[in-house]
Amino acid sequence: MSAVPAIAWLGPDVEAFPPLEHALADPPGLLAAGGDLGPGRLLAAYRRGIFPWYEEPQPILWWSPDPRAVLFPDELHVPASLRRTLRRRVYEVTADCCFGRVIEACAAPRALADGTWIGAAMREAYVELHRRGHAHSIETWRDGELVGGLYGIAIGRVFFGESMFSRADDASKVALVHLAGQLRAWDFALIDCQQHTPHLARLGARCITRSRFRDILDVNVGATGRVGSWRLESE
Repeated sequence: MSAVPAIAWLGPDVEAFPPLEHALADPPGLLAAGGDLGPGRLLAAYRRGIFPWYEEPQPILWWSPDPRAVLFPDELHVPASLRRTLRRRVYEVTADCCFGRVIEACAAPRALADGTWIGAAMREAYVELHRRGHAHSIETWRDGELVGGLYGIAIGRVFFGESMFSRADDASKVALVHLAGQLRAWDFALIDCQQHTPHLARLGARCITRSRFRDILDVNVGATGRVGSWRLESE
């Protein structure tokens, strides 16, 4: 990431984020810097459509991109090859069985990438949210080995996806299919994907404006949610 331009620096009030319209066009969506990764500040950020993304030892950077990549659970597209994998039942899928291992796997260096944005402070912060019942993982297993998964934050009827990993063909996609199916059953409105990627677009994710995204949050993050450990109904 490049040097941080003149933006708002966060103080001790965990609720005091600038209006989303103050986000920069370059770098796209950068809204604020500083603050901390405490549970109160993280939950306040996500409720507003803001998320942290930075590389240590940079200051914490807070983002709200426009447009926003999202996946509506009933718009999930399952390609034919993935349907075959699902029919073969190659993988076992669970929820919240090993959140720490999933986030560690997501933080591992990737091919063609330098380092990771999921540093130690980020991992500790999301593990704490998991302990409090707000962060959740979906795990994909093959022969007792963890081979894929994803994690994110659930607030009300919105799941804010953070990262996914795969060590076997379709392993992370299988996790996403099971997540979307469970969220449909629980009447969730949205899976936030943050940034557009061809991988997610092939599975049905699309971009909406930041204002529409905020409107969806206004209706759904205050709804009665599912705080606590999750279990997939298919388990």
